[in-house]
Amino acid sequence: MTYKITEEDNITTIFLDGEIDMDKTEEVKEVIFPKIDSGKDVVLNLSNVQYMDSSGISVLIESHQKALEKGTKVIIKDVSKSVLKVIMMAKLEQILNLE
Repeated sequence: MTYKITEEDNITTIFLDGEIDMDKTEEVKEVIFPKIDSGKDVVLNLSNVQYMDSSGISVLIESHQKALEKGTKVIIKDVSKSVLKVIMMAKLEQILNLE
């Protein structure tokens, strides 16, 4: 998994690339959580994430909850078909901010 971060005004966009599974979740948290803690809205671009397992979904949920606690938002954008399928199977499309 690789990532790229862009910052504009009060929004941080994180472009994730590759697979997000149990081996990568800690690394993903280390990228996302500090940005949420900084009080900015975070956009997660998942267009290049080919695979995400339940531990990856867990990171999305934790990120969403952490943002709610901080009074910010995590917006999930450009979700790849394979990841969207997992989100829909878990019935999380109503909970997560998908765009």
